[in-house]
Amino acid sequence: MTTTPQPQHQERTFALSKELFKYKPGLFAFNLLMWGMVHASPALLTLAVSSLFGALERADNLNTAGQPIQPAVAAAWVALGWFAFVRLSRFGIFYGAFRAWIELWYTLDALVRRNLMGYLLTARGSRRLPDTPAEAVSRFRDDVDDVAGYTEVWVDGAGFLLYSVVAITLMARVDPLITLLVCAPLLLMVLFVQRLSPTIRSYRRRMREATARVTDFIGETFGAVSAVKLAAQEGSMVTHLRSLGETRRHAALRDVLLTELIRGVNTNMVNLAVGLVLLLGANRVRGAQMDIQDFVLFIGLLPRLTGSMGFFGDAIARHRRTGVSYDRMTRLLQDAPDTTIVAHHPVYLQSDPPAEQTTPTALPLQELRVEGLTATHASGLGIQDASFTLKRGEFVVVTGRIGSGKSTLLRALLGLIPVQSGSVFWNGEQVTDPATFLIPPRSAYTAQLPNLFSDTLRENITSGEADTHLGRAVNLAVLEPDLEALGGGLDTPVGARGVKLSGGQIQRAAVARMLARPADLLVFDDVSSALDARTEAQLWQGLSTTDATCLVVSHRRAALLRADRILVVQGGRITDEGTLPDLLERSDEMHALWAEEEVVSGQ
Repeated sequence: MTTTPQPQHQERTFALSKELFKYKPGLFAFNLLMWGMVHASPALLTLAVSSLFGALERADNLNTAGQPIQPAVAAAWVALGWFAFVRLSRFGIFYGAFRAWIELWYTLDALVRRNLMGYLLTARGSRRLPDTPAEAVSRFRDDVDDVAGYTEVWVDGAGFLLYSVVAITLMARVDPLITLLVCAPLLLMVLFVQRLSPTIRSYRRRMREATARVTDFIGETFGAVSAVKLAAQEGSMVTHLRSLGETRRHAALRDVLLTELIRGVNTNMVNLAVGLVLLLGANRVRGAQMDIQDFVLFIGLLPRLTGSMGFFGDAIARHRRTGVSYDRMTRLLQDAPDTTIVAHHPVYLQSDPPAEQTTPTALPLQELRVEGLTATHASGLGIQDASFTLKRGEFVVVTGRIGSGKSTLLRALLGLIPVQSGSVFWNGEQVTDPATFLIPPRSAYTAQLPNLFSDTLRENITSGEADTHLGRAVNLAVLEPDLEALGGGLDTPVGARGVKLSGGQIQRAAVARMLARPADLLVFDDVSSALDARTEAQLWQGLSTTDATCLVVSHRRAALLRADRILVVQGGRITDEGTLPDLLERSDEMHALWAEEEVVSGQ
């Protein structure tokens, strides 16, 4: 098995980060300037302190020699004034730099999140998430933070580099040998971190994956509380969660220990460098080879210089971790161009976005034609070579046994899952991207297991749009009888944090949501499975008063009796098509399905 060479990862991380920094070049440059001054100003403070000690030493020598000390005292006051000026100015510079950094951080963080969400929601074609929704949330949360935080390496790095150049230059002018001895172990530290790069990437990736598995399990457990209680498996669930937690703890511990190892080595290198200066510098001062001013200069510059060198070692580790985050987000977007993550788009952090006209041009449906549609899952199940036609105003039912491919047929038609082959034609024109074309006012869809948001029933139905068609939608969805029982009517809070609705009420609320925005083609995926026969008959009868074209997945008698045509799906293929009487005469599969439904309904 081959692996991607490390230099390619480095090159990709640099390229993507460079494109990210170019999003706000002025703000990024301002951060470089401000933090450069914040990090470089201690060198000026050290120079002021060194000059002060030098002036005091000269004053003492002049006084001992009986010469006037006023020039040396004046120089000492100038050095002290310069120290106070730089010190006070640094507070203002730091405040401005901090404000600029917060703006840059949140801007880039918002941009990356916007790009991830935007591509997943609006990209052409269809795709399945490569991992679970919880894992996707982990990428939005942790990996985006890593990428945005990586900017700090460059913003701070510029200032630390400037300080290091100034400090090394000043120290080398005083004593090149001691300067070399101080810098040598720090350079070895950088090489040490470089050697650990593959391990850093591996540990960070394992920690992220282990965290995602814990999040996945917790999310699935909350969604299956009733099933767990009915099966009396609370103990097993807790045991499995404990096992996942232990795996995550070990992975996180390795990642943290490696990080602390790097920092510990950095600290020891700092202590080693300070010790070398104290030993060699003190001896040189005693031997009159170095004066107090130069010694103070060394001692003042050294701690921050060694800290800067340690920062560069940590920056290499953060660079590797950022590469892991870019890889994980690329996996989430799958077929997206490499630069999609850092593409430039408005983020509107300080103002409201302009109103967008997202409603597509209405193209009244006359005919919908499907030819050779094939969409199979990894297991091999799905739909194969499906072809059929819908005329305006028809009520067409797709029926078949569980697992025959009915829902897959609808989702493939609407572009909600990838298809291997086939074409969809709207009024004779081929639809190149069904996922973005078959939306209101052309088409509306209700899934087999609809969900409601934690909001009022009104907001769930209108989805934030105007309630112009709200009354019509509620009436057609046969939801009016339930409003009185809900107490608050349409303003009743529902969803996970509201009133718990029955399965039938959820289905009808979802149907009302679909009907609240007029559409020519209405696609229902077994949305009447939890309804009683009377309510279901009212639902289909109400839809017959509209001129909408309906494509309905159902095995229920009310839908089959209402159908203008029925498509029989068997083993992933449409095996027959016709009216109910014709199919009952010639199709053994349809006859068996009708008989099973007759037994279930007790008729």
